[in-house]
Amino acid sequence: MTHAFFAGNIGSDFDAFLYAEIGEEKSGTMLSVISTLARLDLDPWQEAAQLDSLPDRNATERMASLIAALPDAPTAHRDSGTIAARLIALLPRRAPTNAQPRKTLLNADEVTQFKAGTYMYVGLILFMLAAQWIVNGTQPAAQAGDVGISTPVIAADPPHLNPGVSEK
Repeated sequence: MTHAFFAGNIGSDFDAFLYAEIGEEKSGTMLSVISTLARLDLDPWQEAAQLDSLPDRNATERMASLIAALPDAPTAHRDSGTIAARLIALLPRRAPTNAQPRKTLLNADEVTQFKAGTYMYVGLILFMLAAQWIVNGTQPAAQAGDVGISTPVIAADPPHLNPGVSEK
């Protein structure tokens, strides 16, 4: 498989198709579409997206040829065209045949929520900065030499308050 990273970009839209059973293998286990595509060295999600973009008839023919290409096909006794038609019906609503499906990382609602959240956080930060600026603006300015500790100044008793000392 050459495009394994592609799976993360599509999401779970193709799960019903990819995990659908094709038929029973000789060992008795069920063979799924995803396993079939992987055995054919195809990226399952990319192949599902390509099938989804094709008209029903072309998609059915392509899927039937993929089923028939399996060595020891589990459904050799059944018609691969019938199985392919059933599987193609499991693909999500397909785009018109000429349109390419758009791939976006975020949908419109997620973008709107992201913008609203961003504005809320920016507003909160501006509010906090303004509040800090106001609080700092109302405190008295520090003098040179202040270390932030207030100590009382003790002066000598003025002579007029001490009756035993005479003034000269």
